Amino acid sequence: MRAAKVTVKVTQESAEELLNAKPTTLTTGSERFGKFAARSSYYVGSRWSFVAAIGVIAVWGLTGPIYHYSDICQLIINTGTTIVIFLMVFLIQNTQNRDARAIHLKLNELIHAVDKAKNQLIDVENLSDLELEELTKTYEQIRAGAQSRCQARNSASPQ
Repeated sequence: MRAAKVTVKVTQESAEELLNAKPTTLTTGSERFGKFAARSSYYVGSRWSFVAAIGVIAVWGLTGPIYHYSDICQLIINTGTTIVIFLMVFLIQNTQNRDARAIHLKLNELIHAVDKAKNQLIDVENLSDLELEELTKTYEQIRAGAQSRCQARNSASPQ
């Protein structure tokens, strides 16, 4: 067994260079897929993708009479659209999951930052359906109380 020879180069860097240096991070497969899904959703959701899809349908529609709308012509368009839809479902779902997670984290930060907010509402999306229903009833009672106070105030004020 041979030992590997390692050479280390030591350099002096100023504090400013260290602060401005970009950190080296490893990108995992799930991060790459997340970036790919976000980029794909952005491009596929653009007006140019919509125009391209209309173009594909127009070409198919125009070539249909040439091939007498044969079974192969139908099979090509059906298979193509099925594959595209199947793949897009996963890309869009991944993007929506990331967006929802980011929104929940932002809301959690707002709840945490406000002094009078109830911190037990942080991560409320992870509660069971029964617990969510109980919270809904609680906040409906709070809303009803606020409405009745507002109506009482409006009816008591001189006009």
